[in-house]
Amino acid sequence: MSAAELDRAVGLLVRQVGHWQQPRWAATAAGGNASRADLVHKLVQEVANLAADAAGEPRRTVPRLDNDLALPDQLRVVAADLAAAAPADPVLAEAAAAVTATRSAL
Repeated sequence: MSAAELDRAVGLLVRQVGHWQQPRWAATAAGGNASRADLVHKLVQEVANLAADAAGEPRRTVPRLDNDLALPDQLRVVAADLAAAAPADPVLAEAAAAVTATRSAL
């Protein structure tokens, strides 16, 4: 797994949701009881945690912004942070798998 493959997975998810308006974000994700926005924010936090661990920094809570339309940008930022930390391939694979799973659940 490479950073380019993680970037591709993030790009696919962002293209899927980047045009969504608030009602679509508020809808319940497939097979669950959480909103799509909650699901993507959970993914953002997971990737941020992986980035912090890879960089040897403390984990921080990613703020949940009032506007869900910012979620794709938040995902791009934390994914870039993870790639910049140059983690081992299994960490990149874990992040890409989480992105892909979230994309499927939306």
